[in-house]
Amino acid sequence: MKSANFLLVAFLLPPLFCSAQDKLAASRPVAQATVAPSITDSYVIGASDVITVTVFKEPTLSSSLLVRTDGMISLPLLGDVKAAGKTPLQLADEIAAQLKKYVQDPNVTVILTQMNSKRVFLIGEIGKTGPIEITSGMTVLEAIATAGGLGAYANTKKIYILRVVNGKQQKIPVQYKQALKGDLTRNLLLNPGDTIVVP
Repeated sequence: MKSANFLLVAFLLPPLFCSAQDKLAASRPVAQATVAPSITDSYVIGASDVITVTVFKEPTLSSSLLVRTDGMISLPLLGDVKAAGKTPLQLADEIAAQLKKYVQDPNVTVILTQMNSKRVFLIGEIGKTGPIEITSGMTVLEAIATAGGLGAYANTKKIYILRVVNGKQQKIPVQYKQALKGDLTRNLLLNPGDTIVVP
């Protein structure tokens, strides 16, 4: 009988112990490591980017945010905060400094979740239309090459760039053949948000 009771206790004890361990583990905060590309360390946030602001142990202050066209984001307690022109680390430090008025030792993390501000768009007679990510110093020829080159029916004399400057759209002609011949002054540098139109 004693051996039967011992077996019963031995059978029931491990599940009870595991259940207690699970509850203990669930009550502990879990540190989550986010692996992000190294580019995000030096990436400068711009309009239309999407960022996630996380304040440790403050879920009501944490959220995913779209950077508005004026470069601002809106945060609880703080209101509008300038995000554009800063790296994620710089923005996290600034938010933490401002939150000290309301939260003791705030631990803030800013993660770049969508890079939308560093794009140019290509439409018309081109290999692949749509957005491409712009790199530092990218030119019209480089963008066209990245998009698969011109289509068979492209009118190289009427290619142009649409660019917004101070809230107004400008149409900038592209002298494609001169640029191809090596004239660097014709191989225009692109700005984020430019649209290359190939008729």
